Amino acid sequence: MSMFNRISQFTAYVMLVLASTTAHSEASEVNTMDPYAMVETVANNTFARFHHDIDIIKADPDHLKVIVSDELMPYIDYKYASYKVMGKHLKSTSKEQRERFVNAFQGYLISTYAQAFTEYTDQKVQFAPARDFSGEKMVNVNVEIIEAGRPAIKLIFKVRRLKDDSWKAFDLVAEGVSLLASKSSEISNLIRQKGIDSVILELEQRTKGHISQKPTGTKL
Repeated sequence: MSMFNRISQFTAYVMLVLASTTAHSEASEVNTMDPYAMVETVANNTFARFHHDIDIIKADPDHLKVIVSDELMPYIDYKYASYKVMGKHLKSTSKEQRERFVNAFQGYLISTYAQAFTEYTDQKVQFAPARDFSGEKMVNVNVEIIEAGRPAIKLIFKVRRLKDDSWKAFDLVAEGVSLLASKSSEISNLIRQKGIDSVILELEQRTKGHISQKPTGTKL
């Protein structure tokens, strides 16, 4: 597994589990002004689309990228996450390099999430009650993934308020470990070793890859 995939595949898998266990049959309007409602509705809509397009996916697995782009990515602040991942190297990059990195990171996330849709099992998701978020700039949406015979996985979806008072997700904390912070450490080291342009190219190559068929034994 490549240096970029270890943590990100787990992030994508968690998003997939969340979607698969909360899905409704029809898409609902996403209320981006409520971070708690947004997380649940986006999960519902993503997986509902997955089921609706299942025949297309079987014929062309790359269609999963379209679903992720349409249903999930509009509610992820990938630019903010990209800048966080670049860390201290952000200031030493040009505007063009920053734009290329953001685009490459977005594409990388789309590919990673899309691939995760080819392998999932049945779990239950339990949301903590919503809290008052008036006046807050960042909110934690607490979730537990429950699977028979295994300890519950405690998750926190970190969501931030934008200038127009809407909200977008930017990080996932799994059992106390921030996946954004972990990616930042990995990618920051790669930028230091290879340079920003090489890291951008590696992300772009990952984005160009096709979605592989689900492994034997998994379910659609």
